[in-house]
Amino acid sequence: MSLGYAEKLSYIEDVGKVGMSEIFDPLHVLQEKIERLAVMIRKSKHLVVFTGAGISTSCGIPDFRGPKGIWTLQREGKALPQASLPFHRAMPSMTHMALVELEKAGILKFVISQNIDGLHLRSGIPRDKLAELHGNSFMEICSSCGIEYLRDFEVETIGLKETSRRCSNLNCGAKLRDTVLDWEDALPPKEMNPAEKHCRMADVVLCLGTSLQITPACNLPLKSLRGGGKIVIVNLQETPKDKKASLVIHGFVDKVITGVMDRLNMRIPPFVRIDLFQVILTHTLSSDKRFVNWILRVASVHGQKAPLPFIKYVEVSFLDGQNYKEAVLHKQPFQLKRRTVKTKIFEVLLKLNFSDGCGCLSSQIKVPIDFKVSTDCFNYDKDAILQKLRDTATGDPCCGRHEVIEKKPIPDPRSEATVYAIVTNVLQYNKTAPESNGTVMKGRIGGLNGIETSWKRSRSGKRKPRS
Repeated sequence: MSLGYAEKLSYIEDVGKVGMSEIFDPLHVLQEKIERLAVMIRKSKHLVVFTGAGISTSCGIPDFRGPKGIWTLQREGKALPQASLPFHRAMPSMTHMALVELEKAGILKFVISQNIDGLHLRSGIPRDKLAELHGNSFMEICSSCGIEYLRDFEVETIGLKETSRRCSNLNCGAKLRDTVLDWEDALPPKEMNPAEKHCRMADVVLCLGTSLQITPACNLPLKSLRGGGKIVIVNLQETPKDKKASLVIHGFVDKVITGVMDRLNMRIPPFVRIDLFQVILTHTLSSDKRFVNWILRVASVHGQKAPLPFIKYVEVSFLDGQNYKEAVLHKQPFQLKRRTVKTKIFEVLLKLNFSDGCGCLSSQIKVPIDFKVSTDCFNYDKDAILQKLRDTATGDPCCGRHEVIEKKPIPDPRSEATVYAIVTNVLQYNKTAPESNGTVMKGRIGGLNGIETSWKRSRSGKRKPRS
């Protein structure tokens, strides 16, 4: 049987035997099992999904022990795959988005993830319905007040270490920490406690793309059995928990979930990625008060020193017939310095040239230059604006659309910041699971970016128990 994938959705939990053989159910058996799974989900009252990296390999994120996994290739003495796209531009798979639809329909009650790619959160699973057991490469947390910060760039540390940023809560200001566990780190109670609670409540725990070997996480699905719950495992290899499962499906995760959604008469929603940036205008009068010295910056919303990873360079030109010199800003922070007559009001045209992995090459934004900075914050309905952008992008799949979501004064130095939301990716899914394009994401997952992942330091499969 051939299901048409160029790369198989191989499992990952970062332990176990390297190069375990893959198993494929015959096509007629696979279809029968998909039907059984659809019935179980339809009848379920408390569905919990437990995921491993097998749901993310079709996103271009490499695993460790699959046929083309990092550890497999290293053991065989083969070169690691060349990274062609950055990790931070990875987009959710069909499975990720199917789970979003199941959650919105009230069928899926909770998701437990062992992955650090952040794709469940980015796809649209609510934070209060998600446990990220091993952390999130794009999340920082304040160890003092507990506020979480989801970034559009990879946090530079692992192992719950301090980062270079501080909490933006005016009553706090403590240093932030990354959330990705190292092997000696115990699973955080904030994630583990709700995971245990929902597994005990579950009548179905659906395990997707996981070898179920990392302890103590792998024992979570078993907690459903005491209450009469059932375990379903979808994986390309045998797992130690197969004998405890009511149903074991050997097939591609995307293929199985696509089949389930079809039988439930449910659609897989499109994925629309919206990124944020801010344009900051700072100005001062010249000594003779005839001119204005001003600086225009295109910057991250995550702090002055934070990178802006989805913009490669910015082209600046002037409208209204202004005879000012154009500029191309290649280096971050993107910054333009000019001196103009005090009374002039004009427009600047910014052409944002996007980095690899974005859905279009560039987008243009008109920025009015007015040196009468308001002292008031403009209140926008951020949620409504973001939803309108998503709806528009879904109806007419096109990147580059943007809207202002916030304007705020900065007293010292005298500045005004305008925050924009811009659509950078639109991905439509059809009912046929797509072939993996073999794309490999740069970043921590595979240690491809010169950063040694914590999961490459041990293959024991055991984490420190919670205290």
